Amino acid sequence: MHIHDLPYKDPGEPDVRSGGRFLYWLGRNQLGGQLKSLSWGLLHQIGVAGLPLGVGLAVQAVVDRSGGRLALAAAVLAVFGVAVTLGDTMLHRTAVTNWITAAARVQQLLARRTAELGSALTRRVAAGEVVAVSTGDVEKIGWFVEALSRFAAAVAALVIVCVGLVVYQPELGVVVAIGVPALALAVLPLLPKATGRADVQREKAGRATELASDTVAGLRVLRGIGGEELFLSRYREASQEVRKAAVRSARMWALIAAVQVLLPGLLLVGVVWYGATLARAGTVSVGELVTVYSAVTLLMYPLRHFEEIAMAYSFSKPSAKRAARVLGLRRIAPGDGLGASQAPTGDLYDPVTGLLAPAGRFTAVVCGDPDVAGRLADRLGGHAAEEDREEGAGTGAGPKPASVLLGGVALDDLPLEAARASVLVQDKDPVLLSGTLSELLDVPASGQVSAEDALAAAQCTDVLAALAQASVDPDGDPMHTRITERGRSLSGGQRQRLALARSLVTDPEVLVLDEPTSAVDSHTEARVAAGVKRLRSGRTTVVLASSPLLLDQADRVVLVHEGEVVAVGTHRELLHTEPRYRAVVTRETDEETAGEEQAAEVRELQVREEIEETA
Repeated sequence: MHIHDLPYKDPGEPDVRSGGRFLYWLGRNQLGGQLKSLSWGLLHQIGVAGLPLGVGLAVQAVVDRSGGRLALAAAVLAVFGVAVTLGDTMLHRTAVTNWITAAARVQQLLARRTAELGSALTRRVAAGEVVAVSTGDVEKIGWFVEALSRFAAAVAALVIVCVGLVVYQPELGVVVAIGVPALALAVLPLLPKATGRADVQREKAGRATELASDTVAGLRVLRGIGGEELFLSRYREASQEVRKAAVRSARMWALIAAVQVLLPGLLLVGVVWYGATLARAGTVSVGELVTVYSAVTLLMYPLRHFEEIAMAYSFSKPSAKRAARVLGLRRIAPGDGLGASQAPTGDLYDPVTGLLAPAGRFTAVVCGDPDVAGRLADRLGGHAAEEDREEGAGTGAGPKPASVLLGGVALDDLPLEAARASVLVQDKDPVLLSGTLSELLDVPASGQVSAEDALAAAQCTDVLAALAQASVDPDGDPMHTRITERGRSLSGGQRQRLALARSLVTDPEVLVLDEPTSAVDSHTEARVAAGVKRLRSGRTTVVLASSPLLLDQADRVVLVHEGEVVAVGTHRELLHTEPRYRAVVTRETDEETAGEEQAAEVRELQVREEIEETA
């Protein structure tokens, strides 16, 4: 795999049963890159380990006054020097490639899962966690995948050097062969504590990220209610906790680094002392002592990889666990039977609540609980969660399927492309991406609804006028005016209407709108309701709302109470016949409803008394 081949045509289906299995899956899918990095790493490490041999030969040649052996030593040093240079260059190249390709694979997988789940993702996973996974966690995972091959090369080099020293000079080689494994394993008792402190730091950092994300998203509201300083103080406290946790974690890793310096130094002192004793006794030559001393000195370099792989694994495993948790989220049962061109048509039916939206009609749904309305909107779009499946269990005729049916076909049995082509759900808090208005409305669509018609139906005249004033286009064309990230330069009502226009442009078979006019005034709301009904004539439209102005435009109004459909009719019919509907729509309290019922009973008694007196 080369960087210029990115992105992957197919990043694959990850093993998300655990963080460790996900890391193993990543490494296995980059086996070719890992082997390349291992090969170049071995060349580099062996080149470094071979330099002491050339130095020892050179020293001994000088002692023996042998010009031929000095030339041989120079040749050996030159060969190993070329090996070090070439190996280090190519190792860096392949290692960085492994890092980038692993990170790119994870990012592609996250992007694919985000596209599949849509707005349901942030209802099932905190937005701050998604941000953490797609930024810092991706880098840590890539770091471990990249470091793994370099660590394997370091281990192989240590084994080769130790065996070589035993063969070259048994007396000193045995000491090195015993000491090096002890040095490599010396940090193991410290790793659990270091890993635990690193986990605490990441947990606190994740909470601080979520708090910062929430604060930035609600900054306008916080300023309006005077809560900006309160939330900023909370973030300051959270960031200080992160700093303290980071310092405690850094102290532990500094201790591990110190051990990795101290123990090899002690080994080096022991080898020099023992080697000097053997040299004075004439057991080893000066050149052999220099060779062993230089080899032990350079062994500190591959030993450093033990510390690095320990850090990389301790940091990447929790990151991989979080990534696996996000990547493990799925639609209930994605199917593969139909293509987008064969998307079903017909009535939209939800077996869980009993909601029926007839094809080609404008259906309004009233829910007393906004959370119930949000979950219903997700389910209508094929984003049913496991709890919805459990709620779908009936009491008499067995469990009801949680999947919504479109024309008798379960959305869960459709491939994602077909489901998206059939049903579009606009969340109550839609997001506007940065770009021009023309780019905002450049979305996959049927081509039957123009941008101008959609903007007119959504009553965006004032939005277009404001964008025209801010336009840098010579003609003042609002379609070429840039909209800032998440539409922060616009008011809430303007963002809501632009998002509605974007949804209308797509012209899906079924359009589900969750509170599409909650941020606009009543006059604009009435015109928007009429515009949507006119533009969506002959298409299935479901609006979850409680506004009388919207409900009065609907062909059919459905009341959902405690998760089930309890009444169906027109807005005016339900106002007169259904107290629960009237309580939600008119915002009546329980006392007011009870008072109206009591007054109606009194009036009925008075009428009866008058009739009896007349008789």
